[in-house]
Amino acid sequence: MKPVIVRGGGDLATATIHRLCKSGYPVIILECERPSAIRRLVSFCQAVYEETMEVEGLTCSRAESFEQALDQVSWNHPQLIVDPRGKCLEHYHPDVLVDGILAKENLGTRRDMAELTIALGPGFTAGEDVDYVIETKRGHYLGRIISQGAAIPNTGVPGVIGGYGKERVIHSPCPGIFHQEKEIGDWVEKGSRIGWIEKEGETVSVCTEISGVLRGIIQEGYPVTEHFKIADVDPRKESQAHCALISDKARCIAGSVLELVSAYEKGVLER
Repeated sequence: MKPVIVRGGGDLATATIHRLCKSGYPVIILECERPSAIRRLVSFCQAVYEETMEVEGLTCSRAESFEQALDQVSWNHPQLIVDPRGKCLEHYHPDVLVDGILAKENLGTRRDMAELTIALGPGFTAGEDVDYVIETKRGHYLGRIISQGAAIPNTGVPGVIGGYGKERVIHSPCPGIFHQEKEIGDWVEKGSRIGWIEKEGETVSVCTEISGVLRGIIQEGYPVTEHFKIADVDPRKESQAHCALISDKARCIAGSVLELVSAYEKGVLER
């Protein structure tokens, strides 16, 4: 089978890529020029900044072209290229394409781009935009494979962890350049300053709403807009040991993608 193409390299997409590679499928990742992943320790998109990125024993490398990626990709060495619009798909027709951008809208993925097309989360209609959609909302339906219709619409409210929902997520108070002061894995108290926004020569503090583990924080020097997601705090003390590990939610979603890809390869996928 040809290398699987995955659009996006954030934490949920990375879990899918990791599962596919560990199951013997080579993967090429298409990313944007400046990824904004929060859970950077478990996001292959960091290879855009660092050239390579290791997640749970699997190392992804950034290639300079799609041709180079094709030449170097293997089941235990995924490749990443900067191609946010999927230009490579104009001359390459993969067997499997996964849209893992998680933009809550379709940024250009079409059903005819591959023999099997899969999208993670809301913004797609299975049977129209893509062949299948995977539910990404926490709860009973997480990981459900949808063959007709769409995932649960985005509510804009983060899932509840340790009794907290929207309080866990920190957004930019204003536009500007973000500078971090805390690291992923640090314990932060309610009201702690984790960084600041450089705005027209002024400094605007970015502080937490709850106490907990800083599970994720955006790339240093990232240009943000007002209300842009900057960080995520997990109130559970034990989560400090999990910051560099793929989450339970992500593993569930990855398993559903693997189920579809395996069924497709074996010729038993129901359409």
